[in-house]
Amino acid sequence: MAYEFKAVRRVEFSDTDTAGIMHYSNFFRFMETAEHGFFRSLGLSIFKDKAHPEVGWPRVHAECDFHAPLTFDDQVEIHLLVSAKKSKALSYVFKFHKLNADLPLQVARGSVTVVCVTQQPDGKFSACSIPAAIADKIQVAPAELL
Repeated sequence: MAYEFKAVRRVEFSDTDTAGIMHYSNFFRFMETAEHGFFRSLGLSIFKDKAHPEVGWPRVHAECDFHAPLTFDDQVEIHLLVSAKKSKALSYVFKFHKLNADLPLQVARGSVTVVCVTQQPDGKFSACSIPAAIADKIQVAPAELL
């Protein structure tokens, strides 16, 4: 069972604003990169059309606190940790570390909560229990890592 995943991304010019700093919205895109990588590392997909069983994972909560800027060409590690696992939801903590600093520097910390859903014949989504094929592969990270 897994509770963490690390992804490394480089800040591209298109990720920055007119001040040359990574736009805050891109931190959420980077969180999603780590989440997708986490699921892939487990042999799973978050995309319902490729997922078996077919479930989706809409966000019900997302936040991020920023401590230092990232700029063009910075390398950043996004460390995903599973912070909670409930019958129908997962919560993640994301720690962002700038790798090309003298020492790795935590520049942001975010969190996301997702709910497991199925799509009904009428197109509406409804929350469902996380299938055992998924839940059995995921565990909550030890408290000292969070």
